Amino acid sequence: MIIKNKEELLSHGNRDGRKIALNIIEYALKTIDPYETVRKTVLFGNKGLIVGHLKYNLSEIRNIYVVGAGKGTLRIAEALEDILGSRIKRGIIIEKRIQGRKLKTIRVVEGGHPIPDEVGEEGAKEVVEIAKSAQKGDLVFICIMGGSSALMPLPVKGISLGDKKRVTDLLLKCGATIEEINAVRKHISAIKGGRLARYIHPAEVINLIVIDEVAGLPWGPTVPDTTTFKDAVHVLKKHNLWEKVPDSVRKHLKRGLADPSLETLKPEDFEGLKVHNLVLANNHIACEAAKKKAEELGFSAIILSTVLEGESREVGIVLACIAKEIEGRNRPLKPPCVLILGGETTVTIVEGAGEGGRNQELALASSLKIDGSKNIVITSIGTDGTDGPTDIAGGIVDGYTLSRTREKGIDIFRNLIKHNSSYVFRTLKDAIFTGPTGTNVMDLTLVVVTA
Repeated sequence: MIIKNKEELLSHGNRDGRKIALNIIEYALKTIDPYETVRKTVLFGNKGLIVGHLKYNLSEIRNIYVVGAGKGTLRIAEALEDILGSRIKRGIIIEKRIQGRKLKTIRVVEGGHPIPDEVGEEGAKEVVEIAKSAQKGDLVFICIMGGSSALMPLPVKGISLGDKKRVTDLLLKCGATIEEINAVRKHISAIKGGRLARYIHPAEVINLIVIDEVAGLPWGPTVPDTTTFKDAVHVLKKHNLWEKVPDSVRKHLKRGLADPSLETLKPEDFEGLKVHNLVLANNHIACEAAKKKAEELGFSAIILSTVLEGESREVGIVLACIAKEIEGRNRPLKPPCVLILGGETTVTIVEGAGEGGRNQELALASSLKIDGSKNIVITSIGTDGTDGPTDIAGGIVDGYTLSRTREKGIDIFRNLIKHNSSYVFRTLKDAIFTGPTGTNVMDLTLVVVTA
């Protein structure tokens, strides 16, 4: 059972609707388990090594290396180690500091997330060391998941880790999208934006990627970058951060605008480099799995979006209003039905904020508009098992939520304003706990309307 406190979540409120929602979540998370997808993708035996559509003669492979970073990368590395065993010469992955697990050959480093730290920086330096040691005839597996930008920080010369921490903190609190945040981070990094691929050349690269960006395109330190220095500067100015970031960051971005040689690698820069991209899982796959399970349970289901964005509270209210339209007027679907959404909303943080995350805030805000309903359940989770800086995956609400907050003397409006959603969900026993799921494909939001 993936959801650790499932019985508690089903002990109150709209039990039938909650059961449907939680069963769908568990099925979707099982479908995108990286360990299982790697075992299906990478085949190793007497006939050689098969990775997706790629085939290798073992006698022609000198050394195999494994490097990577991201929340859940451990599952990819674990599968590779189980498959390849002693054929892996050396490896390192950088995970979020909640795993506490080790592997036999591949070193596991636990770095800081979402704010980078010194441990992650040292791990990134070791990644570069391994990359530089790779030679022609070697094969380098790159394991990449969401969170790698923070977990594998290696700022360009002239920018300190402290400066990068400051930039990351500002971007996370201003309401910027993940694409905007990464546009900046890639342009102050020594290895991101495709740059790591140059260190690895002339060895061959196989990227095993679990995608957590709204754009849904292969990404990572050995993948071409679609953004530019101009984009990075635009993001900082758009969110009124240009004058707030450290001087070193402004100076580097200005140099990048004037000097094309400093730009991240584009598709044309990869000519002559042996780089293969294999997408193991993404938000689209998770949403399709949720749809399949909902239909198996006898519900009509549609995927409204896999590119959901916006301020979490506002998105929650909109989804609640759609749910009420379904409940009252049978449109756009007739109950019983499930609306499925993937993507990543944002929370614009103010001073004095409490504990919470975008999924909890979305769900809590939606409860304001479904008060009294006996048919609507809304839930939202981070597929990695954490939401914001908390150990909570997300939250679940129904038509009884608001009345229960009143009974417990909780001021739901004040807690929303203070971004203190975790307090509400912990008190109501409606916080969803999964622990680390081993995957990360952004968020999964469900609107369940029973008949």
